[in-house]
Amino acid sequence: MKLPICTVDAFTDMPFSGNPAAVCILQEVIEESLMQKIAFEMNLSETAFVLKQDDGYSLRWFTPAAEVDLCGHATLASAHIMWQKGICKTDSSINIHTKSGLLTAEYYNGEIGLNFPAIDQKQIDYPPELIDAIGGAKPKYVGMTKWNYLIELEDENAVRSVVPRYDIMLALPGWGTIITAKASMDGYDFVSRFFAPEKGVPEDPVTGIAHCALGPYWQKKLGKDKFKALQASQRGGTVGVSVVGERVLLTGHAVSVLEGEINI
Repeated sequence: MKLPICTVDAFTDMPFSGNPAAVCILQEVIEESLMQKIAFEMNLSETAFVLKQDDGYSLRWFTPAAEVDLCGHATLASAHIMWQKGICKTDSSINIHTKSGLLTAEYYNGEIGLNFPAIDQKQIDYPPELIDAIGGAKPKYVGMTKWNYLIELEDENAVRSVVPRYDIMLALPGWGTIITAKASMDGYDFVSRFFAPEKGVPEDPVTGIAHCALGPYWQKKLGKDKFKALQASQRGGTVGVSVVGERVLLTGHAVSVLEGEINI
């Protein structure tokens, strides 16, 4: 049996930057164990599996190591493929059913908008090992979402300079670590990086779910609702972020880079 599969660079308008995701458009249900094997074979931060249903599409996301409950860049990549292949029309939104509830994707003159839930975080007393995990960087603030640490550092240079210790991160509560600072680059509001070694993704190039927490955080810090954010990974990527009540609108571009079939 062969399944069509594509790879897409998300949150970028140039190939070989942004965050690559694999997208598999299914015609029928396949076993969860098979999805995990395909994700392991693709060896990207996420592989997305899309299946038509009566009122939209179901979507599941797998890292090489595990299924996750929410993923921004692979959702953007999936919407990009569905519009590019004519599966969906660009003049109507796509309803996407996930483990995190109903998400929607819309097409804005070449840019894709994703309506995601805002993710709350609260300030915490952090373990001293956390400082070692982020290479000794001194935090201005440490909070935690239901999944991840959120750490504000002194400035953009501090974020870019962090050399993470993944062995220490693996021993800490939570499965991911977000570091962020106010941007010093013109045209950007804040920068970030994201580490998730427990999920098999040591450093994620561009992370939608991180911005679902970063948007509300910087809304309170900067007193505004709309942001242009840079994820300062080696590949890099740009995310538009708008906070609307308990929802966050993530916007970005996507570029198809590979198309083929996988034998199963």
